[in-house]
Amino acid sequence: SQNGVTIAGGNGAGGDTNQFNLPYRLFVDDDQTLVIVDHINHRIMQWKNGNTTNGQVVAGGNGAGNGLNQLNYPTDVLIDKETDSLIICNCVKAFPWPCPPATT
Repeated sequence: SQNGVTIAGGNGAGGDTNQFNLPYRLFVDDDQTLVIVDHINHRIMQWKNGNTTNGQVVAGGNGAGNGLNQLNYPTDVLIDKETDSLIICNCVKAFPWPCPPATT
């Protein structure tokens, strides 16, 4: 028998970088980068390099809205390696969002 391991969240609902509020979708790329849509927190969270403690906000996280640093109830995400961007579905529209610089 094998046991699963929590790699993101698991600390109750909330807005800290180790919490979600209605995680909606996830995407894992070839480099094992995990990107999760945090629907109610209006943000996209990312985990790299096996970091299981805290994620990084890579899009949104500044409340609901149409500002350049805001999302409005995001519903889906994927990583486009060719353009080095995230493709985010934000309720009724989809748009590219530049990926943050790589961190180690």
